Amino acid sequence: MSNIEVILPDNSKLSLENGKTGLDLAKTISEGLARNAVAIEINGTVKSLTTTLNNNDKVKIITTKDPEALDVLRHSTSHIMAQAVISLFPNAKLAIGPAIENGFYYDFDLDGHAFTEDDLRKIEDEMKKIIKENHTFEKYIIPDVDAQIKEFKEQGEIYKAELLEEHKHHNPTLYITRDKDGKACFNDLCAGPHLPNTSFIKAFKLLKVAGAYWRGNEKNKMLQRIYATAFLTKEDLDNYLHFLEEAEKRDHRKLGSRLDLFSVREEIGGGLVLWHPNLATVREEIENYWRTEHRKRGYVIVNTPHMAKSRLWEISGHADHYRENMFFIDNDGEEFVLKPMNCPFHIMIYQANRHSYRSLPLRMAELGTVYRKEKSGALSGLTRVQGFTQDDAHIFCTPEQLVDEINAIIDFVADTLAIFKMDFEVELSTRPESYVGEIENWDKAEAGLKEAMDRRGMKYEINEGDGAFYGPKIDFKIKDAIGRTWQCATIQLDFNLPERFDLKYQDKDGALKTPVMLHRVIFGSMERFHGILIEHYAGAFPLWLAPTQVSVVPISNEKHTDYAESVYKKLKAAGIRVNLDDRSESMNYKIREALQDKKIPYVIVVGDKEIETGTVAIRKRGEGPIGTLPVDDFTQKLLNEIKERI
Repeated sequence: MSNIEVILPDNSKLSLENGKTGLDLAKTISEGLARNAVAIEINGTVKSLTTTLNNNDKVKIITTKDPEALDVLRHSTSHIMAQAVISLFPNAKLAIGPAIENGFYYDFDLDGHAFTEDDLRKIEDEMKKIIKENHTFEKYIIPDVDAQIKEFKEQGEIYKAELLEEHKHHNPTLYITRDKDGKACFNDLCAGPHLPNTSFIKAFKLLKVAGAYWRGNEKNKMLQRIYATAFLTKEDLDNYLHFLEEAEKRDHRKLGSRLDLFSVREEIGGGLVLWHPNLATVREEIENYWRTEHRKRGYVIVNTPHMAKSRLWEISGHADHYRENMFFIDNDGEEFVLKPMNCPFHIMIYQANRHSYRSLPLRMAELGTVYRKEKSGALSGLTRVQGFTQDDAHIFCTPEQLVDEINAIIDFVADTLAIFKMDFEVELSTRPESYVGEIENWDKAEAGLKEAMDRRGMKYEINEGDGAFYGPKIDFKIKDAIGRTWQCATIQLDFNLPERFDLKYQDKDGALKTPVMLHRVIFGSMERFHGILIEHYAGAFPLWLAPTQVSVVPISNEKHTDYAESVYKKLKAAGIRVNLDDRSESMNYKIREALQDKKIPYVIVVGDKEIETGTVAIRKRGEGPIGTLPVDDFTQKLLNEIKERI
């Protein structure tokens, strides 16, 4: 039998007999490696260890120490979950069960029964039984696809049949689990890869049940989706479950109700948010910062209408490329659109005047409310809405000014996120399949964004094909207090819209030229950013943002209310957001409610001693009693903290 050569990660070559698999390779290198091997990477693609190797394949054995092992583990565990469900609920029909970030899910069609928490426990127990029996995963190439489709239909597996029909020309495969006697116990249409056997599955948890339309189409049947997770060690699983508990505590939708921050009412419509006074106060402070910083950094602030004639969106290209997300209004036979973007309006303002190179860059900013259609199932609290306010800006500049302007925006983003103690990562999203404009302009745009980031030594990932239809973009993924990432700030470079609207400026040589346009947000949408902030701070806003900054509590309403009221008035006159709690509740209850339930940063208590000395006794959220101060000193302390945004 002839031999083949495979290329190892260190570029050395290893000779094997023709027809050998990834597992054979692992055994050739060492028995220890073979015991820990879960998959093999061949020419950049992770595959099952049973995959046959070819000459000159570049290979890497994936072990439990490699990050790629997690996806393989989770994909295999999803099959075991499906096997357990079929064992317990034989009438269940299988849909899809992929690995996803932090776990996996599987969709089931089970008429007449909704999965319960008790069912999840039973499924977990059945999975443990299967895992203990050490079932193996075997790849099976389907020899007669039409016959297999017919068999699936006869079994009632309509979803498998549909998927197989769709992939019939892609060399489809099944993965079969077999028990220790070689008996086939379960199969699913799947491309893999999978673990060698179930002995690697040591730590998993079924998390919840949710509804999911088949193929994500609301016209299709609603299936039951079981979400779950799996890790290579119990410690990793425990850490993740603790993370989920912490995330649950921080859920902005629950805190929004508990802290009276916002609501979404059926009478108004999904994804249309009512900002209650508490969160409106937080927003006001952030908007004040936004306006001050924009003026400081050379922006002009504008306001534009909420709708415009369809013609505007035809010129901009949104009518062709964004139509399904737009709201249309008929006005006496003339079609209008609720604006999904602010950019065409800012372009109109640019067009209202002549510009020379001396008047550029023109930096135009707006807190502009836009409206975009979303499927009802996608809407969620503040983070996925249909009407939202963007902290939008558009910069019109010469090509020579482009890189400096991008760097100035990056500085603005970094300075702003530092206030909230948020780190960030950066992605460059390139030309999508559905794009407008010339490729030459796209190439120039992408090169300009890269140059700006390279010049400042920024690390960034390339996100191929995820740019806007009119230009590439830089996305900033911020990290919150528990390490989750959220997409907020964006810089988009656009050569297309200035050409579509025939924008011009007069250059040094007197020639009329087309400016470059930068689209830019710092926070993204105010709704989404405030949802993130609520979860970042777990509802405990820092002093400068807190809806109520101080609560004044008299020890005795009869004896101490007059002094408490004088302290209250002094703080209020200084611009502090303060309340006087003179209810008939006990002092300890009022303190506990203010600091723990309402998450007010400071409570000051006043009694005989404080009246006598002209002081206040201070309790700080998260710390407890921190001493006493004269009223004026405490007021100045608060003002300093607010000014410094501590």
